Amino acid sequence: MMAVTNGVIHASSREPLFSFGVIADVQYADIPDGRSFLGVPRYYRHSISVLQRAVSRWNKQHNIKFSINFGDIIDGYCPKDKSLWAVQKVLDEFEKFDGPTYHMFGNHCLYNLPRSKLVSLLKMPANSDRAYYDFSPCPEYRFVVLDAYDLSAVGWSHDHPVTADAMKLLDEKNPNTDKNSPDGLVGVDRRFVMFNGAVGKEQLSWLNNVLRDASAHQQNVIMFSHLPMDPGSASPAALMWNYDEVMAIVWQYNCVKACFAGHDHKGGHSVDSHGIHHRTLEAALECPPGTSAFGHIEVYPDKLLLVGSDKMADTEMRFKP
Repeated sequence: MMAVTNGVIHASSREPLFSFGVIADVQYADIPDGRSFLGVPRYYRHSISVLQRAVSRWNKQHNIKFSINFGDIIDGYCPKDKSLWAVQKVLDEFEKFDGPTYHMFGNHCLYNLPRSKLVSLLKMPANSDRAYYDFSPCPEYRFVVLDAYDLSAVGWSHDHPVTADAMKLLDEKNPNTDKNSPDGLVGVDRRFVMFNGAVGKEQLSWLNNVLRDASAHQQNVIMFSHLPMDPGSASPAALMWNYDEVMAIVWQYNCVKACFAGHDHKGGHSVDSHGIHHRTLEAALECPPGTSAFGHIEVYPDKLLLVGSDKMADTEMRFKP
């Protein structure tokens, strides 16, 4: 299911409970424009202008309670002696927003800086190098931010047990010498590449507890992850390694209404077998100069309304009764 073309969706006649801003995959770097592995143009210096326009728009609306950044704050091609400077430069733009910003890891973040440093820089409300957390913006809603690189071959030191576990999984699932290549892998098995990751066992247990508690309090839950978790909303090679395990927990409850992600830059929208919306957001990085991809989401008791700008498609997400 594709997102609705911009301009079709207009503001609801009802007042939302609250609204929040969204932007994904800024991937800023002070380097010349380039292309993805698929040949799609990438505008490394311009992407920060997209963020600047997003913050300006959110501030002018006066009703954007907070914003969510979906990771990949800078690009893997950023010179490593400039990684800290580049992250701070992007964070300085988020600081100009009138409300708080909630961040998550993307693979490009982890190519540049260690997890513990990023948790501190991104001011994640988590312990040590844990990068998953939840918060409640109003009594009716619980927001859950996942760490999609909890189990990953990037972000942990080479001799860390997590790195060893991740490489073992990749060796089992991906016969290619280059573990970033999905060549020869079929269907959703194409997700077993090094630039993806998984939610670890401890985080899965935590998620189950959060959803149980939200259900007990009759809260609607919205989930956020850098990596998509439904094959209908993204390319197979962009999916979380264990999206099936995560969704098996989610489907035990009726509280989760939507899952948002970045990573797959073209964006996408699907509704899974349990009526949960999955919306992958279009990337700021791939906006030619003068264009943008960001938006805000209006939250109602029975639906979400993504109001996008330019290359980010409007999407109405009505909840299953």
